[in-house]
Amino acid sequence: MSIDPNAQIPLAFIDEDASSGSGDDVNMLDGHNKRQSVTQSSAGRRKRSRKATGDAIVDAMLEIAAASKMRATAIMKSEDRFSISKCIKVLDEMQGVDQRVYFLALDLFENPNARETFISLKSERRLAWLQGKCSASSGSTVEGA
Repeated sequence: MSIDPNAQIPLAFIDEDASSGSGDDVNMLDGHNKRQSVTQSSAGRRKRSRKATGDAIVDAMLEIAAASKMRATAIMKSEDRFSISKCIKVLDEMQGVDQRVYFLALDLFENPNARETFISLKSERRLAWLQGKCSASSGSTVEGA
């Protein structure tokens, strides 16, 4: 069989479908390309906007972490200031503490509020406060006996 010159017609027909020759398809392609570039620009803006939002979130999280760290440091300093070991050191430096008051004070120091009170008192008032706590503690057991 020989190649029929009419066989080219279907190819030409397909070409005709792909392009009407009016130029509209070219404009559509150009319009489509323009839309793509507009889409790419808006996508670029979206990406930049997301990046800016992401950066703002990261900055906020870093600020929160820094504030949390400062708060933890302040709490640690506060806990160190009113620690059991600090209370025992102050108790050991006190004059006139008998053994009963000393050991009851150690039990009392398990309470964070009692530790803070003990350290915050003026040194001349600490012994009287401890003796009052000890007599209240032993008074309740004596009354119960």
